[in-house]
Amino acid sequence: MRSIIRKLGNPKIFVFTIMWMMILVFVGTIAQRDMGLYYAQQQYFSNWLAWFGPIPVPGGRLTMLVMFLNMISLLFRHTLWQMKKVGIIIVHMGALLLLIGGGITAWFSFEGNMVLDEGGESNFIVNSQQSELAFINTTQPDYNDITSLPEKILKNRNILNPTDLPFTIEIIQFHSNAEAERRTQSKGDFYHGLAKNFLLLPKENEKEAEMNRAGILFKISDTNTDADGIYSLFLGQSIPQTLQVNDESYTLVLRRERIYLPFAIELLDFKRVLHPGTTIPKSFSSEVNLIENDIPRRVMIKMNEPLRHKEYTFFQASFSQSDSGETSILAVVKNYGRLFPYISSLIMSFGLLIHLLLQLPKLLSSKGKKRA
Repeated sequence: MRSIIRKLGNPKIFVFTIMWMMILVFVGTIAQRDMGLYYAQQQYFSNWLAWFGPIPVPGGRLTMLVMFLNMISLLFRHTLWQMKKVGIIIVHMGALLLLIGGGITAWFSFEGNMVLDEGGESNFIVNSQQSELAFINTTQPDYNDITSLPEKILKNRNILNPTDLPFTIEIIQFHSNAEAERRTQSKGDFYHGLAKNFLLLPKENEKEAEMNRAGILFKISDTNTDADGIYSLFLGQSIPQTLQVNDESYTLVLRRERIYLPFAIELLDFKRVLHPGTTIPKSFSSEVNLIENDIPRRVMIKMNEPLRHKEYTFFQASFSQSDSGETSILAVVKNYGRLFPYISSLIMSFGLLIHLLLQLPKLLSSKGKKRA
């Protein structure tokens, strides 16, 4: 164990990981031109392994993990624990805290958009990069039961048995970007809805992930009714797909992934200020009600003044206009590691200050000797 710690704590490892991160940042930045920001981030920084052509190399997460283990192992060196190196120890602690915060952000944080029409309210945010297959039980008049399957489990030939659905789902094909093409001949009764008359053909992903239109072909079985069969759904499909099973009605939707909040936001008024003599917006803001436990609280969200509530932060990101009225678009971030960079920066700054103060007498004495 001591031998392993000694090897992991080699300072050269830290130097090499820093150099490799610089290479990843350079290659990932160049790749954004062809791949787009989201896919470049996923391939080079949010993966354990990145691919340079057919060659696998350490990705951003693996590189940061090696750096973290290296810095932890350095703390086991007896030569480090000296009074004159207190500042260096504090800097190490701050850097470790920064890496921990980065890991928490990478694993547990998410972001999306909330779209609000004037007078309307919402209790969910939309992840514009990911899709979900939703089964909405509309049997009850007062509420809907929603079962959603995230994109990460919509793999080809994957068989799903959600406990709150009375049937089995087999994923035949899932495409993150697809187009519908009319069949030359209509399929039989085993095919339902869109699948009866249209094929879903895969397309190359767009540079901007928000522009992709996902498509899915799947099979429903074990209902012992005419609802058994093959279904097809398309993101943004105008005509919803429905089915009836055991006196229960379901609406099937392929949509952007939704993350539901423990509160709701109601847009009371949206305002925008234009630059004089132009149609270019100078600033825009949203006056909203934050509704929690049926108690509203009025808040103003401006471009540089976000709303922070619990772990969520709401930024005024954009807006749209139509004949029906104005729509405010809020960027929503839930980041458990939000405070880590601030705290770790203060700790590292304090450590550097301590180190400089401890080295100051040595510097002054060396200058005095030179003068003498």
